[in-house]
Amino acid sequence: MSFDGTITAIDIWTSKIRTVIWRFEEGETKSFHVLWIGIASSNAIRKGNILDMEEFKSNLDKSLEDAEKMAGEQVSWAFLSFNSSSFEVITSKWVVAISGSEIAQDDIDRVLEMCKNGVDMPNKEILKVIPEYFVVDLEEGVKNPLGMSARKLEAVAHIFSMNLNVLSNIKKAVADVGIEVYDIYPNLLSAPEGVLTKRQKELGVVCIDIGASTTGVTVFEEGSLKFSSIIPIGGDNVTNDIALWLRTSIDVAEKLKLEFSELNLSEDILKWGEDEIDLSRLNIWENMMLSRLYLSKIATARYEEILFFVREELRKVGKDGMLPEWAILVWGWAKARGLLEVAKDILRLPCFIGTPVEKDSLADTTISDPVFASAIGTMILAKKYSAPASFFSLNVTGVFSSIIKVFKRLLP
Repeated sequence: MSFDGTITAIDIWTSKIRTVIWRFEEGETKSFHVLWIGIASSNAIRKGNILDMEEFKSNLDKSLEDAEKMAGEQVSWAFLSFNSSSFEVITSKWVVAISGSEIAQDDIDRVLEMCKNGVDMPNKEILKVIPEYFVVDLEEGVKNPLGMSARKLEAVAHIFSMNLNVLSNIKKAVADVGIEVYDIYPNLLSAPEGVLTKRQKELGVVCIDIGASTTGVTVFEEGSLKFSSIIPIGGDNVTNDIALWLRTSIDVAEKLKLEFSELNLSEDILKWGEDEIDLSRLNIWENMMLSRLYLSKIATARYEEILFFVREELRKVGKDGMLPEWAILVWGWAKARGLLEVAKDILRLPCFIGTPVEKDSLADTTISDPVFASAIGTMILAKKYSAPASFFSLNVTGVFSSIIKVFKRLLP
């Protein structure tokens, strides 16, 4: 694929909406250059479900506006990435007869289409069909069967789908702010793409995407996607626990989690530092002293629960403690102090925080932070799989919506 121009990715989370505008310039480096990032609070969506349409559109528009102003570009279409508790991943197998003496692209497309049609998904929309491997006659584990001689072709593929109404609401909100949705990548796919290397995928690795209200688990081995699932708990559950146990506000609980909580603290460690927190420093209406050890126990309990569910997901596919290239944790909640040590104990795997890795398609960017893993992954997937023809398609509704949006911003 070859194209020039400015491309936009919108990464939607429960707590933040991030709009990344970048330019792909084909030349000697063939690299992406990030022009600007727009970040807005997200207060109207939870677990991928919109709770307040008007507020969600306002948050989305704010993120877009910030990115557009600084990049000097008007956005009319974009790639979307998000997680949702309604995501479902099903493994499907199908076999077809080869029409000629060699496997053609039409044969590969046909067997993947049959994999998709062979599953019953009422009230679901299929987002992606990801082949794990192909079987050419009796030869298993084939990654790309194009051009091989065969009589039949079998595919084992992972079908990513989500609730039809949930997806329709997100598409409608994006369209209402004047943006045409070009393609959608679940964060289950985009986050690993942003942080994992080819070698890690080949040897065996799990990417754990700890979001505000969901946690994504994606396993790769032998260069292919092996397993993917969503756990409906995340960092917000830690905040809620702190607020409930301390009988304080959500805002104070969030500050305590981000600024003071440290997982797996012990009394021996506390001897070397301050062991109490004065809550009046966070809110003038609070007048209690909080033990750091007590705060640690609250936060640690919930993170241990999240990691326990991750381990159970790995056990389903026989990968509990059996991945040579470790567990890679991404997104903001993965940066909790002490989380790596807790994760190592529960998962029985070496663990580290994943940041967007050095790739041929990514250069001159300063967004090497785990919170941008899915946005970077969306950029990379867009470059790999998006057809150039659609970059120049005309969406009349989107054009008029964009014009209206511009005039609204000009009005006092």
